[in-house]
Amino acid sequence: MHLLIPAAGMGKRMGSDRNKLRLTLLEKPILAWTLLAAESAASIHWIGLVGQPTDWPLWQSLLQDLSLSKPVVLIVGGTTRQESVYNGLQAMPSDAKHVLIHDGARALATPDLLNRCAAALDTYLGFVAAVPVKDTIKVVDAQQQICSTPDRAQLWAAQTPQGFDVEQLKACHEEGRRQGWEVTDDAALFERFNLPVHIVTGEETNLKITTPVDLAIAELILRQRLEIASIY
Repeated sequence: MHLLIPAAGMGKRMGSDRNKLRLTLLEKPILAWTLLAAESAASIHWIGLVGQPTDWPLWQSLLQDLSLSKPVVLIVGGTTRQESVYNGLQAMPSDAKHVLIHDGARALATPDLLNRCAAALDTYLGFVAAVPVKDTIKVVDAQQQICSTPDRAQLWAAQTPQGFDVEQLKACHEEGRRQGWEVTDDAALFERFNLPVHIVTGEETNLKITTPVDLAIAELILRQRLEIASIY
């Protein structure tokens, strides 16, 4: 399985003036934990790390420290996540049939989740890892007035990995560029073409580290995991 990790964003909501994946999570850059999960996932055989060249010296040093057994290719990212994934798709090996796309900031995804997602591509053309929404969601207008309350039973919170047939995803991206579409994830491109996108049950702990609060929660979860691992 081929894995693309978009890692080109800045940490504005984190209050950082640099790529948030360079911030430390238990004495390692956030990105290190994402890479270690990919390394431990038996299904992953190739990793494309999509980022900005200004970060590459750090990423190269990190890769040397981690001594991963799987090949990691550095790919120049774009100004948006959509552009970064497009660039990543163009840089993949020509024989790639399926791809998992996993945000570098979701550093707590487990190898088990990555493996389950890889297996899902034997059945699905496209999928999104997601978990059921537990909160009541309100739709509001520009004046902050509630317009409606959607049925929570039909709502799922999208995560990554997201997985797709490579040929289909490339075609969607090409048409999206031609038409000037702007989307926040690759599943939205599939949806524009009425292509089926299924759900693979994600993990409650697979949070996206976006704010300082997220980072503190991630540290707590990771400490608990490491303590449990040391017991066994």
